[in-house]
Amino acid sequence: MEVTLQNEQRSNPLEGAPDPFPILGEEAPGKAQDARGALDTDSHSDFPSLVSSTPAARLPPKSAWGADSGPRIKANVRSQPMASDSFTLSAIVLPTTKDGKPVSLGEVMKQVMSKFKVKIEASANQKARQTTFHMKAESEKDLERAKRHLLSFLSPVVTLTVLAPVSTIGFVIGPRGATLKQIRDQFGVKVDVPRKETLPSDGMSHETSSGQASPSVDLDAGEEPTLPVTIIGPQPLALEARDMITSIVSARSSRVTQRVKDIPSHILPFVTVLRSHFLQIAQGGDIQLTLNADREVVASGDREAVIRVVEAIKATVQSYKTALSSVRLSLPKRQHRLLAGKPQEDIFMKSKCSVIVPDAEDPSEEIAVYGSPEDLPSGFATVMEMANSQYIHVFPLPGPIALSRQLLTYITRINYSETLNARHPGASVFIPSAATATQVSVLNVDIVGEKSVVDAVVRQMSELLGKLIGATKEVPIDWLSHEVIKVKNAEKLERFHEVDNVQVFFPPESAQQSSVLLVYDPFSPRASPSPVEKEKHLDEVHQALLKMANEVADIKTEVVPVEKRWHKALIGKDGNILDSIVGEDGTLLVKFGVEAGNPSTEDVIWLRGIRPDVDSAVLKICRIVEDAKEDAIASSYFTEFEIDKEFVGRVVGMQGVNINKLREQFSVRVDVFDEVEDKDKELSKKKKSATQKAKLKITGRKENVDEAKKRILVQVEKLADETTETLKIPSQYHASLIGQSGKYVVRLEDKYDVKINFPRQSGDGGEGRRELRPDEVVIRGGKKGVVLAKNELLEALDFEKEMNNTLKFLVPGRAIARILGRGGATISEIKDETGAQIDIERSAEDKTADAYVTARGTKDAINAARTAILTIVEEMPEEASEIFHIEQKYHRSIIGPGGQGLKDLIVRCGGPSDHKLQVGLVKFPRQGDISDEVRLRGEPGIVNKLKDELDKKVSVLRDRVVVAVEIPAAQHRNIIGRGGQHLSELQTRYDVQIQLPGSRGYGQVGEPSNAGDVEGADPGDIVKVSGSRLACDAAISAMKSHLKGPVIDGPTAVVSVPLMYHDAALQQGALFRTLRSLGVQLEQSVQRSRSTFPAQPPEPVNFNARIDTEGAPEADWQVKPNYQCVEEGSSEWTLRATDVASLERAQNEIQVAIQQAKDKTHVGFLTLPDSSVFPRLVGTKGSNITRLRNETGTDITIGRENNTIVIVGSKSAIEAAKETILSQVMASRVGRR
Repeated sequence: MEVTLQNEQRSNPLEGAPDPFPILGEEAPGKAQDARGALDTDSHSDFPSLVSSTPAARLPPKSAWGADSGPRIKANVRSQPMASDSFTLSAIVLPTTKDGKPVSLGEVMKQVMSKFKVKIEASANQKARQTTFHMKAESEKDLERAKRHLLSFLSPVVTLTVLAPVSTIGFVIGPRGATLKQIRDQFGVKVDVPRKETLPSDGMSHETSSGQASPSVDLDAGEEPTLPVTIIGPQPLALEARDMITSIVSARSSRVTQRVKDIPSHILPFVTVLRSHFLQIAQGGDIQLTLNADREVVASGDREAVIRVVEAIKATVQSYKTALSSVRLSLPKRQHRLLAGKPQEDIFMKSKCSVIVPDAEDPSEEIAVYGSPEDLPSGFATVMEMANSQYIHVFPLPGPIALSRQLLTYITRINYSETLNARHPGASVFIPSAATATQVSVLNVDIVGEKSVVDAVVRQMSELLGKLIGATKEVPIDWLSHEVIKVKNAEKLERFHEVDNVQVFFPPESAQQSSVLLVYDPFSPRASPSPVEKEKHLDEVHQALLKMANEVADIKTEVVPVEKRWHKALIGKDGNILDSIVGEDGTLLVKFGVEAGNPSTEDVIWLRGIRPDVDSAVLKICRIVEDAKEDAIASSYFTEFEIDKEFVGRVVGMQGVNINKLREQFSVRVDVFDEVEDKDKELSKKKKSATQKAKLKITGRKENVDEAKKRILVQVEKLADETTETLKIPSQYHASLIGQSGKYVVRLEDKYDVKINFPRQSGDGGEGRRELRPDEVVIRGGKKGVVLAKNELLEALDFEKEMNNTLKFLVPGRAIARILGRGGATISEIKDETGAQIDIERSAEDKTADAYVTARGTKDAINAARTAILTIVEEMPEEASEIFHIEQKYHRSIIGPGGQGLKDLIVRCGGPSDHKLQVGLVKFPRQGDISDEVRLRGEPGIVNKLKDELDKKVSVLRDRVVVAVEIPAAQHRNIIGRGGQHLSELQTRYDVQIQLPGSRGYGQVGEPSNAGDVEGADPGDIVKVSGSRLACDAAISAMKSHLKGPVIDGPTAVVSVPLMYHDAALQQGALFRTLRSLGVQLEQSVQRSRSTFPAQPPEPVNFNARIDTEGAPEADWQVKPNYQCVEEGSSEWTLRATDVASLERAQNEIQVAIQQAKDKTHVGFLTLPDSSVFPRLVGTKGSNITRLRNETGTDITIGRENNTIVIVGSKSAIEAAKETILSQVMASRVGRR
């Protein structure tokens, strides 16, 4: 019987392969069994063919007078069967003994009854040729075991095969063979899973070891190769084992992947557009459809849905083969660019016709259009419309053809077409392929797009090619030496560009071209336009390359035949042996197997390098291979021996760690075999051996094999002496016995060579052992070591019981600080005096809340610690608490900056000055809390004083007013004083807060009560004073009296300044500073109401236009006459000076400024694409912009919120300033590149 199972998953065939050295002495982890859906042999639902016809008898109720209630005399009552079952067999095959004599049915039944202590009755129906068996046992488990044993004797042995996809083999085997072992043990059958080596590389059918051929696997059709899983055993049990394997495989192979390949190009669009139709055919099944680049549709998902969809796709393709017609037309090759790729999709969506365009390398100019006869005219028209939809420019590369190919190589290697496409959106640049370049005499670059964009690309291409004329050169160097030169002279090749500005381009090795291209880099800022300079640097690099080529001129390539199995020996661990063959300089190239270029064989090694290096490497390879062959011969020695099966798991180790260690240390192979008893041994009357054996086979060098065997036998001997002791230790003592980081238990393990396991700890074989109870501790090891470790552990337990008494009590939160003492001195003293360990559990949120104190140690120690702590608590003074309400708007004023106001308040009331001791005395609501409750807690006297002070403070705050006073901004500095000293004295003397414009609290102090009095004043002159009314009036009077400064009493003069020249004459405040330096005071009768020139350009910025010279950076330049929209009239400036000379100089400065303002007839707006160069234009502390103003005689203002520079001056002056700025911008950008 064969069951074919397939899986769509194409995973690694090695995944899930059985471990060649499974752990036979341990059960698989429970989690792994659950994940694989392991069957319960006691479950009737898992075995429908063997369902019991008689319900299992229930356990009789326990008597109140039974053994549990106290009598020690056991009643002589015979136990009654508690489970029964009946089943019928239609054919019975009786077993035979070794001499061929048949065994009777009675003997078989007797043997089963004696082995499993069950009752079996049989009744035969001669007409129906059936035998019914009735079985009874004390438990369901014994009943099932006996039934399977009986079936194994009476049923014919059959061989069943399940074809499982390769990706599911790992799930059948399970982790470390757990699932496979469970199936064998549960059903008593043999299950043979072929090794991964039996899978054919071509996916075709092959012969198995049993002589049966597995069905062919069509990998091209998307199906996964399968392996036959063979089941041998009694028929009923073999069928159940097969069903279990089938369920595992089905759970992992319910999904499949199939492909529809080689769909004709002209039919593919008609198929892809029907995607939604194909998904409907899936009838709700989970399926995914994807289209590969090689005209292949991949369907993945539920098996039935995939099959239906694939059949529908195939039928659709076949129908279109006969339904479509075609028309052919000839178009110039350059227009093919407009019909390939996405345009093909657009043509199909518009005309329902597909278009086939020949490849770019194909010289044919014929286009084919496919569609239904009624759609072909529309398709033809759409193709012609698309072919003429864009402008195409054919750009020929300058010749001769040798130069054209050099230029093509360069722009190809630097991906210049992508650069052009990115810089000019809307343009597509197509360069000839390498294959085309060797077949034509003229190389053309096709540029497609709007004409304006194409023209811009042509200009940029022309500019580059102009720089490349005379900047390229080819050096003839044998292509065999290219890789050697690159490896040996890597640093020198990089320095060519740094020193000579020359790039070196080696052709790809697959091209086998014996020429190297040199290019004088046109994009480098160091590039010289001089042809002489280009030729000079190219010649220098040319000579250097020829010198490098001469040094490696004697290049040799050799292919050494070496079988693939020896390649690993040549590579070595981490490639160390290969490194020694290649050498330190790395100039020798080595490739193994298929990488050598011959796909027909892997038994070769390819070498290329300087002849002496190659010859030396070949000798090393031959010597290493010979040594490896000798080692293989010497390592063919093996030995076999048996050990008790119960020790196999410990010998192998968790996940084979012990065996792997032996393999790596001695370079041996270790195989473990499980000896399985056959049916003849079951029937034998000889006494069964008390222990089962497992066979080990070690292969390798004799001395290494003997040493590995010796170590295994020593370990087995040690395991044979191993015993296990379980101690009952309460869990509260575990942490103390284990110690910090396990140091105590590790010391015991090392001292007595044992393993001690506490609950929730894993040791050797931790997965296989049962989970420990909370009060269990297991000691495993040699008998003597276990006894000694047990005694020492129990002694430590007695000590911990004496020392681990615990006492927990509550103390007030206010006393914790006193209990701890400064720096923990008090609590440390109590610990030292009493010998107890003391922990205090404080609330992280409320430091004043009551806290629990836990004392650990001897009874005397913890009682003494409790007495000492409570004594401190009793000595604490009486505590009072108060709660009263303060509006939230006053909280910040009371607390003060950084809490300083509240700290000073506590100290004034007799409270502690230490911040830590102040905590909890006054508690305000947290920020964001809407409560206005303030809590006081502490000594009654301090609490009462705090309450009184807070009442006074709040009363003052409630009477607080805000008064505004107008003080000229120029006099604010006099109010503040040096270092703010005068302002601080005013606030302290009058108990007020003075806020000047621009201060942090100016906006938070609130609106002044006399806002109407200062309504027309300049906001920069308004000073706010907050406090009581009397205090504010007194502070204001003091400030005003302090402002009475000296007034200059000297000659005066009046100068009339037109408002239109006001801004220009001030020279951005420079005129005011000049007048102050002369000791002259200035008063203006009228202030201008708006600026005399605009800050923004009058017209929108246009960056597409170039200005002036070619190559200048993109910018926008607009010029406008000055003083167009200005105020009429003039302002009278009154000058007061200390002497006549100063007054005359001041008048002269003003007249000069007015004249310069008159000369500033134009305003220029220079707008750049970005402001990244503005910092460089300004310079360090404005040095550069000041220099520009002085040199050009203009006012230059660099925008802070935009990219515009405003230049004011005469027309010629602003033009000169503009040119200077643009030259600096150009230099800055070139420097960044």
